[in-house]
Amino acid sequence: MELSFDKPQRQSAVGIVIMAAHTAFRILKSLFFVIILLVVKSPGVYVAYTFIGLSAIVVASLVYAYFSYLRFTFYLNEADKEFVVDKGIFNRDHLVIPLEKIQQVNITQDILQKIIGVYGLKIDTAGAKGEEVHIRAITEFAAIGLKKHLLVAKNETGAEQLTTEKETLTESKPLVEISNKTLLKVGLTSHYGQSLFLLLSFFYFVWYEGNHLAEAFKLDKNQLEATAMGFVGVLSVFILVAIFLLALLIINLVRTFYRYFELQVSVQNRNLLISSGFIAKKNTILNPNKVQIASYSQNYFQRKLDLVNLTIKQPHFGGAKRKGGLQGSVIHLPGCSPSEKDELMLLILSKLPQGGNTFLPNWRFVNLPNFFKIFLPALIFFFVAINNVEIKPYLNFVWIYLVIGLIMVYISYRNHKLMVSEDFIVKQKGIWDISQNILKPSNIQSITAFQYPWHKGIDVGHLNLHTAAGIIHFKYGNYTEIKLLVNYWLYLVEKSEENWG
Repeated sequence: MELSFDKPQRQSAVGIVIMAAHTAFRILKSLFFVIILLVVKSPGVYVAYTFIGLSAIVVASLVYAYFSYLRFTFYLNEADKEFVVDKGIFNRDHLVIPLEKIQQVNITQDILQKIIGVYGLKIDTAGAKGEEVHIRAITEFAAIGLKKHLLVAKNETGAEQLTTEKETLTESKPLVEISNKTLLKVGLTSHYGQSLFLLLSFFYFVWYEGNHLAEAFKLDKNQLEATAMGFVGVLSVFILVAIFLLALLIINLVRTFYRYFELQVSVQNRNLLISSGFIAKKNTILNPNKVQIASYSQNYFQRKLDLVNLTIKQPHFGGAKRKGGLQGSVIHLPGCSPSEKDELMLLILSKLPQGGNTFLPNWRFVNLPNFFKIFLPALIFFFVAINNVEIKPYLNFVWIYLVIGLIMVYISYRNHKLMVSEDFIVKQKGIWDISQNILKPSNIQSITAFQYPWHKGIDVGHLNLHTAAGIIHFKYGNYTEIKLLVNYWLYLVEKSEENWG
């Protein structure tokens, strides 16, 4: 039985509870520390007022959700090939989305939706700032039916076709299936920088909020600092470093399993169905024709373990939709085998990049990074250290910083290259994670080639390839060769009949 979406319809009625919960959670999250202080520090009568205020927030959220539910309708205008949404309580929005502009449909199910037994559906389009449409409560059968209409397949003659066989979100045979063992390897060998940033952010948050709570409860800060320093004194520096590294690995593993648990990629009606999720299951429907840039990366450990990380970049505008994981304009697929990587690349690109000419940067590529990132910070630290007794003992660390920095800049220079064939442009870069960004010339929106005045005598220039998914940079190349490439690509773009939008 095929569902019809040609008439305006609402979400499932239980969507009221879901919308109310999301609204109340956002409000309470922003007031969390205020509520804690009111409950702990205020007299009993004010505590009662606090709970009355919380109850009022919940009631207001329910009322707001009810009217949002009544005012939110959607339908398909199949004659004009459009998806139409009306929403808004006070300011009404009439949103019309051409079907050919839909680049991604995400079917999600968080904890609350799983308990109630409904799904969420998010629709992304090229040119939208954020999600165009978010339907928070829809049945599985309706989500599948709507998805099939929104991402309609086309046969060779251009006529529209919809599959009539019964379909579920997990029916297709997976093309790629990432096991828990593979996720463990991914968590141990990647994303160190992101996890380090999260760990440092957590420590800063604890320190910042701890100071506020200490002031609120009138605690003795000197006593707290003495206690903390006493704890540090008990543990040696090496043990603290070991604990820090262990925490880093644990954060890496938790983030990897949470985002990519049971990651599967399958093919449905010429679209890629990508699903994953530990607590909240997420299903993303991706049209390969919408992909702008396909890339893959490996580091030393991943090469030894035969692991490849894939990244699929779709059109985005203003950076508003650049999200990690399986949703947004950038989709990450970690832990693929080399054969799975080739199979996915073949589906997305129609053929694998082979042959072509390789272009390398001039050795002056290392000049500015060496000065601004290596020598200048070292010089500043040196002058500060010789005038500060407390920092002076650490002066020898400058030499370690210089050696490591110079090695990293040199590796970046060796890996910076551009490979060009008639069908593809491949940009390689990286220091630890070496990535290959693959672009079709037909996806180029504009090209910028420029040269600084002091580089004219040595024929060195720079190249920027602008696409709807971002910019690919090639720096310090031979400017004569760059100008020839620009003319060649403009010719290919002019004769190409492909349409990425």
